[in-house]
Amino acid sequence: MIYLDNAATSWPKPPGVSKALVDFTERVGANPGRAGHRLAVEAGRIVYNTREALATIFNAPNPLRIVFGANVTEGINLCLYGVLKPGDHVITSSMEHNSVLRPLRDLEKSGVEVSVAQCTPQGELDPEEVERLIRANTKLVAMNHASNVVGTILPIREIGEICRRYDLLFLVDSAQSAGVLPIDMEKDFIDLLCFTGHKSLFGPMGVGGVAIGERIAEGEIKPMKRGGTGSHSEKDEQPGFWPDALESGTPNVVGLSGLEAGLSWLLEKTIAQIRTEETELVRHLLDGLGELKDVTVYGTKNAAKQTRMVSFALNNLEVSEAGLRLDEEFSLLCRVGLHCAPIAHQTIGTFPQGTIRFGLGAFNTLEEIEYAVRTIDLLTKEAS
Repeated sequence: MIYLDNAATSWPKPPGVSKALVDFTERVGANPGRAGHRLAVEAGRIVYNTREALATIFNAPNPLRIVFGANVTEGINLCLYGVLKPGDHVITSSMEHNSVLRPLRDLEKSGVEVSVAQCTPQGELDPEEVERLIRANTKLVAMNHASNVVGTILPIREIGEICRRYDLLFLVDSAQSAGVLPIDMEKDFIDLLCFTGHKSLFGPMGVGGVAIGERIAEGEIKPMKRGGTGSHSEKDEQPGFWPDALESGTPNVVGLSGLEAGLSWLLEKTIAQIRTEETELVRHLLDGLGELKDVTVYGTKNAAKQTRMVSFALNNLEVSEAGLRLDEEFSLLCRVGLHCAPIAHQTIGTFPQGTIRFGLGAFNTLEEIEYAVRTIDLLTKEAS
């Protein structure tokens, strides 16, 4: 079996991840911040160490400004609903995932204005398209770092510089870039970095959140929920300090223990090394698919300008049928369809049928990529 669905979630995980999950469950198991005994203290240490590791990877200003939730979607929702008010204007891109678009469309109903910066059919974005859309009431720019459809990397540092020049907040969805590309919140002028743990940060599902920059003061983000935090228990009002103000309820510490292990592996391996290896695999895949008749590849077709995923279609076979046959006949696991990003497919011209998406990961090999190309070649010849 060959797993090429790493854009949805990374698999397999580094060996230390499953060990950490079992270790927490069997050895610790306590609730952080809800007691002072040794096991609760150990659980709290795991949570804080995970914050520190993320702050290191993202060059975030303070580990206590890393707010945990269930996933990147929750982090995006926390930021958009917690910051925006009726009358505010937001700019996003035409390559966004529904995790950004759906909250924005909902906020439009309450008076938030939304503008979409148009990307090219390859998924690229000219920063001037963002600057052109800025109005007097623009509050926030929100967009992904890399497309989940074609992997195209957006120029977030240039867009961040524009945001800083106009005193706008900059939210980056790093679902497809955290652990894949270098991210520096300070140099990239990022105010809100939303992340998920289960993709290229190599943790389990169920952990994610947002890293908050120093330009946003405590109290400027409205909590999505309120309740127990283990702090200021004598008061019946929500604490105002971070992360407690935004983190009510028992956290997923077993998941965070796995994320801590994934981050430890990532820091040792280094993002730069993984990026070099994945770029070489993407280059081989692009070259191989590019030589095949009746295959259309989308995006930049340049491994240096995209992340580890490649989207394509077969001119003589529906993407749904292709995905089924790849799984059942060739044990090649990928994703087909719209990838929860219809606006992106409209941009690249593949709506409503979508594409076949190969999402490469840190554990894929050149031999697997060569097998995948041969398999696509066989499918196209059989269908012709």
